[in-house]
Amino acid sequence: MLNDWIQKGLVYSQNPAFRKYMGKASGLLAKPVKLGILLTTAYGKLVDSNSPKGSFEQIKEIMQTFIRLVRAYVSGDYRHVAKKSILIGVAVLLYLVTPLDIIPDFIPGIGLLDDLSLMAWFVTSFQREIENFRAWEADTSYAHIGSF
Repeated sequence: MLNDWIQKGLVYSQNPAFRKYMGKASGLLAKPVKLGILLTTAYGKLVDSNSPKGSFEQIKEIMQTFIRLVRAYVSGDYRHVAKKSILIGVAVLLYLVTPLDIIPDFIPGIGLLDDLSLMAWFVTSFQREIENFRAWEADTSYAHIGSF
């Protein structure tokens, strides 16, 4: 099932609608306050999810790690990540928090499938970057706060 999400996420990542988010992500990296608002909104959406545990919980945990990675990147504490990875991840977060996307979030049952697919694709494609950041967090005792 997760592999299906990953494949659909790859397809969604190539959709012109998602490419629009890539452009917005690039602009957000130069605006720390707006990026902070996005990270807070995305974090809230991930934390408040009532989805059953399993694949989604794993994706959610990794996306929460990515949010910490972006915060550390913007603050200058962590720079061992490709800028393209940051841009794509921020675009995925933008897509996540936007209710009107390829499949609108308000459609019961299927509205979040495109969001989950993009997150699954991102997590799979950038797993090494996320693992490296987690190792850095552990090595530096990077104190992150659970509330944003």
